[in-house]
Amino acid sequence: MYERESESMNHAKHVADLSGRCAVVVGGTAGIGKAIALALAAAGADVVASSRSPEGTDATSAEIQALGRRTVSLCSDVTDQSSLQRLHDSVIEAFGRVDILVNSAGITRRVPTLECEEQTWRSIMDVNLNGTLRACQVFGKRMMEARYGRIINIASLSTFVAFHEVAPYGASKAAVGALTRSLAVEWADYGITVNAIAPGIIPTELNRALLDSGRGKELLLRTPMARFGAADEVAGAAVYFASESSSFVTGQILAVDGGFLASGVNQ
Repeated sequence: MYERESESMNHAKHVADLSGRCAVVVGGTAGIGKAIALALAAAGADVVASSRSPEGTDATSAEIQALGRRTVSLCSDVTDQSSLQRLHDSVIEAFGRVDILVNSAGITRRVPTLECEEQTWRSIMDVNLNGTLRACQVFGKRMMEARYGRIINIASLSTFVAFHEVAPYGASKAAVGALTRSLAVEWADYGITVNAIAPGIIPTELNRALLDSGRGKELLLRTPMARFGAADEVAGAAVYFASESSSFVTGQILAVDGGFLASGVNQ
């Protein structure tokens, strides 16, 4: 018992130290994903930030290198498992390991549910839920062999509460929460932790049009801190989940939301 306590104290001294670790951030070249990729690099990890955009991967790789970390520029598509497998194999060839996986690729669309075409539903589920599952399967196998891994999924406030006219997105993110807990239980014996972050209202290209509408005003009213968040405010949670400070934390969904989910009446 005392040895374990000593290890915990040592971990606490190095809460943000990811030196020697290798991270892959899928959907890591824009918005929250990019902020997480750069934060992991700043904490000492070698980081591969991947997406479908060659320009985005090249630009983000350059920023990671500017932080003094190793990286490679690799594209991937979460709707194509063979693409994720190529990403995995290329990272293993370059670095010999993958310790941390962040699943940040996501899409949304506002549409009344009765008008939501099946293809729209399928495409959102395929990226947000199935894409997360594919990446977990591809990278999780190697983590099982290594008996170590940190998987961080991106959930949403809509994992917990409903937002008007975004049923496909809400359903996909609720399922990401369930998948996170299921994998945490199933893979705990392999030294793999699986957690998720539920960002609050963070202006990105994905949601900017929605926030410019009346919805933005309502969301501000419902947020006790009375402001939107920034992507780098979410990144600290990812560094925590990636580090040894969270070694006894798994199956959790951490809301970084300015108090949104805690809120009842704010006026």
